[in-house]
Amino acid sequence: MSTVELAQVSRWFGNVVAVNDVTMRLSTGVTGLLGPNGAGKSTLIHMMAGFLAPSAGTVTLDGRPLYRDPEIYREVGLVPEREEMYDAISGWSFVLANAKLHKLKDPESAARRAIATVEMADAQERDIRTYSKGMKQRIKMATAIVHDPAVLLLDEPFNGMDPRQRLHLMGLLHQLGDAGRTILFSSHILEEVEQIAGRIEVMVAGRHAASGDFREIRRLMTQRPHQYTIRSSDDRRLASAVIAEPSASGVEIVADSGGFGTLQIQATDFSAFVHALPRIASEHGIRLLEVRPADESLESVFSYLVTR
Repeated sequence: MSTVELAQVSRWFGNVVAVNDVTMRLSTGVTGLLGPNGAGKSTLIHMMAGFLAPSAGTVTLDGRPLYRDPEIYREVGLVPEREEMYDAISGWSFVLANAKLHKLKDPESAARRAIATVEMADAQERDIRTYSKGMKQRIKMATAIVHDPAVLLLDEPFNGMDPRQRLHLMGLLHQLGDAGRTILFSSHILEEVEQIAGRIEVMVAGRHAASGDFREIRRLMTQRPHQYTIRSSDDRRLASAVIAEPSASGVEIVADSGGFGTLQIQATDFSAFVHALPRIASEHGIRLLEVRPADESLESVFSYLVTR
């Protein structure tokens, strides 16, 4: 198991502060890195990859500083967001060159294995300039995993991929994370992060805004009412009973397209409400048919964090 740690890390470029006092710890599994454009995600990844020195603080891999340590580079794989590549060579030559730079004992076998893993064997002899954006992303992924690194840092790896390619990469990241790799990937597509990442790290304006499972983060955001959608055997009676509870701040009955009703409830106290609801239903002889959080999606959590 490899652990990447950032301790009070800042990075500035002239008068611009790109990353401001970030403390973060990454270990086994898949972590999603979220943030609006300009939040400092790419800068953070470049420091974790050892290519960029922090202006303040430390970035380490298993306790060793990452910046300009060639030995550590062999333990880290990087897929950068930028598309600049050696377009005049084939995908095979590009991956093989990376395998040789890592001084692998059998670079040809490693290159073949990496290319097959990202499903690019059929196109490996073509020049990279003929590749689509999604194909370039996959061949970059092959170079990132050719040396079997313990840590993978992926900056917008799904850019340009079609749905089938996305599903394949999602499966690969799950597989690598389950095998004990430490993986961090950034993405602006929240659905991808929600499906893959066991935890999230959120950057807003260069600062570390939140960390952990996004559902847990939502429940800790006590300043925002929690939204619930509820179906029951008697919505009107339930609404009358719930509105009398101190933990509920609003109740609305909404009819769907089929003419059936649901309750939209705002709860100001998450813990008190989830204990009160079954008690209320039991006391009034009401059956709860469905209780569903309406704002515990990653999209809701992310929206709350970046607009608070």
